[in-house]
Amino acid sequence: MIVGLTGGIGSGKTTVLNYFKEFKNVAVYIADVEAKKLMNNSQIIREKLINAFGEEAFINQKLNRAFIAKIVFNDTKHLQVLNAIVHPEVAIHFKKFVYKNKDKAYILYENAILFETKNDRFCDCVITVYSLLEERVSRIIKRDTMTREAVLDRMKNQFSDEKKMLQSHYVIENNSLNYTKETIRRIHNFLT
Repeated sequence: MIVGLTGGIGSGKTTVLNYFKEFKNVAVYIADVEAKKLMNNSQIIREKLINAFGEEAFINQKLNRAFIAKIVFNDTKHLQVLNAIVHPEVAIHFKKFVYKNKDKAYILYENAILFETKNDRFCDCVITVYSLLEERVSRIIKRDTMTREAVLDRMKNQFSDEKKMLQSHYVIENNSLNYTKETIRRIHNFLT
């Protein structure tokens, strides 16, 4: 079984993910982490990114994340180009991961833009992590040393919390760690 885990930027998906990792019968796949690895290591992705964004896309054989981010977060067409290059390769990588972990109770597939990329279609059920807007903004400002305006700009590139929650089987309200842990335990027990 594949369980999608999503939520808006700053909702606390990593915290929730780390609690799920404590269950030994669950395999965890973090799409963003794997995408970053593939962008640095896949020759196919490297060539396509250079063709789409120019030689500056890589510095010393490593992805120039700041350069790419500056382009894509202010232009949805460029963001779509980036996603069209990276997401198919991540999908192939994920299928291999699922096969390698077929003995687990379920695969937890974390993807911040699960619905936006239509990857929810690969999931048997979806969990959305939700947190209050001001809490999310505060977390991101602390974590990424971004301005409030920059945080809100990034949020515009994702579906609203309401839209994600309406499409989900479970919602984890991540405003209190004790409540979050208890909700995760209940969901895990139900899934297994």
